[in-house]
Amino acid sequence: KVNLLMRDYARLQKQLFHENDFWPDANSTLRLSFGKAEGSNPRDGMTYTFRTTLDGIIQKNNTGNKDFAIPDRLRELWEAKDYGPYADDGVLPVCFLGSNHTTGGNSGSPAIDANGNLVGLNFDRTWESTMSDIMFDPSICRNIMVDIRYVLFIVDIYAGAGHLVDEMTLVRESDMTNR
Repeated sequence: KVNLLMRDYARLQKQLFHENDFWPDANSTLRLSFGKAEGSNPRDGMTYTFRTTLDGIIQKNNTGNKDFAIPDRLRELWEAKDYGPYADDGVLPVCFLGSNHTTGGNSGSPAIDANGNLVGLNFDRTWESTMSDIMFDPSICRNIMVDIRYVLFIVDIYAGAGHLVDEMTLVRESDMTNR
């Protein structure tokens, strides 16, 4: 019964939004979405900047809310500003928002830059983006991705597993300017 209703729903959507392009189901196929790292202003008085930082994690931890509890070691690294090569002007990026369109099942999808370099991993959407499976609005729909520099910081500096990072080929921004 759901399949029949979905068929009718899709037919009516095509009639109502006839100027839009519609795509077939992409299950079991390569999916590619593009967008920009950018924040949004989904409604009056609410602004999402395009990135979060370790400073923000510390600020939330200081509220006393147990959902924002952090390990002592992370606080110690923050106090010492011991971020290794992963900081951006002394600030450690944690997550960023992107205007690309994803759906359920995209957690773990890579975020790559224009040069094909891994810059993050998708893991969630903002609350306003939950409707994007029905109607994608690029002005407010945002995905949440962990910045790969934070992942590398956690593996290398926090966990002390630099031997794993040594096995990777990392491309630094300075390397890209020489292309």
